[in-house]
Amino acid sequence: MMATTSPSSPTLAAAIATAAAFAAANEIGWPRDLRAHLDSGYFEPPPDNAIIGPVAPRGGPAGVVMHRGKRIAAWGDTTRADMTFSVAKSYLSLLAGLAQHDGLIASLDEPVSARVASPHFAGPRNGIVTWRQLLTLTSEWEGTLWGKSDLIDRNRDLLREGKARKGEARPLRDPGTFWEYNDVRVNALSLALLHLFRTPLPEVFRARIMDPIGASTGWSWHAYDTALVTIDGTEMPSVPGGGHWGGGVFIGADDQALLGQLVLQRGTWDGRQLIPAAWIEAIAAPCPLKPEYGLLWWLNTARAAAPAASARSVFARGAGGNTTWIDPDHEIVSVTRWLDPDAFPTYAARVVAAITG
Repeated sequence: MMATTSPSSPTLAAAIATAAAFAAANEIGWPRDLRAHLDSGYFEPPPDNAIIGPVAPRGGPAGVVMHRGKRIAAWGDTTRADMTFSVAKSYLSLLAGLAQHDGLIASLDEPVSARVASPHFAGPRNGIVTWRQLLTLTSEWEGTLWGKSDLIDRNRDLLREGKARKGEARPLRDPGTFWEYNDVRVNALSLALLHLFRTPLPEVFRARIMDPIGASTGWSWHAYDTALVTIDGTEMPSVPGGGHWGGGVFIGADDQALLGQLVLQRGTWDGRQLIPAAWIEAIAAPCPLKPEYGLLWWLNTARAAAPAASARSVFARGAGGNTTWIDPDHEIVSVTRWLDPDAFPTYAARVVAAITG
């Protein structure tokens, strides 16, 4: 567990404690029984909502605030490894940065099929999909992967998640011309990265990132029961970029704060460049079709997501009110677990006011 450092002034201590108390008091209205929640058809109705990966009950609100590398506030159980849903997409992005650094990806604008020999990246549509398109959610990749069709997430409206109908067919656009949040397509990216590393991605993530930053051993990244692929004669799991149908990353707020600090420090840790600094810059470049989105990271373009946070802030966000917020201008790393998303802008404003006040 990371030690909490007392803020340097009583005023800061009181203000940051108020922000933490606000986060703890504004829990999202999801039940603690996440399996029942997923079974209820929150994301989609049966049979498309069938769970095919591990699911565990969640804990209560928890979080961490770090300022200039020091932990100044925490609440809840920050060691509990809860499901984190689409925060995993941002972790896939970090792995893509390693793949490019290793020379496994020559250019984000080359077709995936140039390096990955798989029927999932073949044909007139999927064969021309590029790495950048997968990373910006503009690929328009089409198909079924691990028993889930991309059609399930077509016409998905994140602003009305759990309240709006989705999964209706629409004419697909040319790759690179339409933005859509689609878990199946992100899982196709994960499969492509597995083909590049030829090692299960959780092992790469642990060896190259988590162990060097001193993360705990309590986190895990689970594949779907159906997501197995044979590479070099060995059967390997292909992990998803979320927990939409179970599986995904189970992790505590402490470990997420360390990952956020790594991004804040432009990929360096104890003098080692774990993630290329150029990749940290790349993830924050707005997608022309969706300016508030980068390379599987959410952005604060025009301060739309959090008006009080700096416009250079980036977010790893997952369903259920799971957010890692990195604000380079204010030197803030914040992790909030199970915070009502509608309360996040107010929470962020309180944290910024505490730091700057």
